[in-house]
Amino acid sequence: MADATHDTGAVLAQAAAWKAAGKGVAIATVVRTWGSSPRPAGSKLAVDDTGAFVGSVSGGCIEAAVITAALDVIAGAPAQRLGFGVSDAAAWEVGLACGGKVEVFVEAVT
Repeated sequence: MADATHDTGAVLAQAAAWKAAGKGVAIATVVRTWGSSPRPAGSKLAVDDTGAFVGSVSGGCIEAAVITAALDVIAGAPAQRLGFGVSDAAAWEVGLACGGKVEVFVEAVT
């Protein structure tokens, strides 16, 4: 099987398998980035109703918040657009070259 952390096909295949097994499932997709962002637009994370997940939308920095939103969406909340960011000034304070922003759309698989 392909590396499910970075392979969109593998992420979607796992989401389909969870759905076929009767689990609630949500997909999170990076829809926009600016500046420094570990994952490009189009990157995906699938979450099942137990909190199991496959894929990546950042590299670990925001996954917990995205998984929490995914569980809310699976439980019936509307789809969500989440925004995360670090200013250039804050990035410089901790030794990073630049700041960045990432927007993630989280939706239930029906």
